[in-house]
Amino acid sequence: MKDYIEERAIGIANYIIDNNATVRQTAKAFGVSKSTVHKDVTDRLVQINPALATQARKVLDVNKSERHIRGGLATKEKYLHKGQ
Repeated sequence: MKDYIEERAIGIANYIIDNNATVRQTAKAFGVSKSTVHKDVTDRLVQINPALATQARKVLDVNKSERHIRGGLATKEKYLHKGQ
C-alpha cells in the first residue's frame, strides 16, 4: 500500500475520533469521497493499526445509530423556517 494512503487513513481515523465526526464531515475535511473514508477506516486501517481502527469504528457506529434522529431534526428545522 502507498505511504500517502496509509497516512491518510491514519489521519482520517484520528480526525473522526478527535472531532466525533461523521463520514460526510470527514470526507469534506479531507477532500475525498465518503466511499474513500469508509474504505480507509473499515479495510485499510484494520491492516495498518487495528486498535485505531476499532476506536474510529466505535465513533462511526454511534453516528450511524443516531443518524435518523439528526435527519428528523434537520427536516423539522427546515419546515420551521419555511413558514416564516
